[in-house]
Amino acid sequence: MYLKIILLQWINEIMVNDSDQHWFEIIKQKDYLYVIRERLDEIDPRFHTTYTNLFLILGSHSALLIDTGCGLFPLKPILNDIVKDKTLLVINTHSHFDHIGGNHEFDEILIHNEELKSISMPSDISFLKNSPKEITKRYKSRKYTIQPANKIKDIKDMEIIELGGVTVKIVHTPGHSRGSISLLTNKNELFTGDTAHYGAMYISKENFPAHLASISRLLTLFQENKNIEIYPSHEEYAVGKDLLIELYKGIQNIENIWGTKVRDDFIDAWLLSDENFKYLVF
Repeated sequence: MYLKIILLQWINEIMVNDSDQHWFEIIKQKDYLYVIRERLDEIDPRFHTTYTNLFLILGSHSALLIDTGCGLFPLKPILNDIVKDKTLLVINTHSHFDHIGGNHEFDEILIHNEELKSISMPSDISFLKNSPKEITKRYKSRKYTIQPANKIKDIKDMEIIELGGVTVKIVHTPGHSRGSISLLTNKNELFTGDTAHYGAMYISKENFPAHLASISRLLTLFQENKNIEIYPSHEEYAVGKDLLIELYKGIQNIENIWGTKVRDDFIDAWLLSDENFKYLVF
């Protein structure tokens, strides 16, 4: 009986470790840029979203991780072989659960001041209890709670992060949330967080003006440099400025298609769509 228990524990450990290995899809996009993807639809398809994209940027002396994902499986161990002896910095584009789930694994989290309070306390994700996906029960042992960050440092608009050969500029882009940020590198990558991506856009109706202003601000970056590639935090990457143009027009057009809305009870929002986007409007 004792040997049977030990064997079952060993098999269980292998299965857990195997899940850890295969949950994240790691893509080497460039010598200095990795994309780490999670399947948000495997956590709950009711989010209308397939992929969450995390990004790891490598400089000569430091690395920057953009977002920490859903926290379903440990993230830090899979980064070690890539980051090696570089100093690892970690930043959140905003404070929604699918971007901060692994914050507690890291020493310090950078985030805009408007969202600092949100990640300084536990986050309730009990809305996932009735997910149709079995894997989501992994959150049960954590009482459907995301742990707060260990230490937090606020970042400001136009602040520069130096990684060694790669610089990253912070661009405050409120709209999706008050403290949402985008990040622009000196190598022409623009990381837009949830400010702009194809698929399901979550937008507060009262924040339409702020969101449109943020998209306009990002579009001005293309006037200075036409070679920018956009790396959103969900779905497709790398994409061009057409994403921003189409999203701007789409948000402007929501009033015209408002009569087609249907209620999404899980998200507690109105759902509308056009040829490029779904809009979940609060």
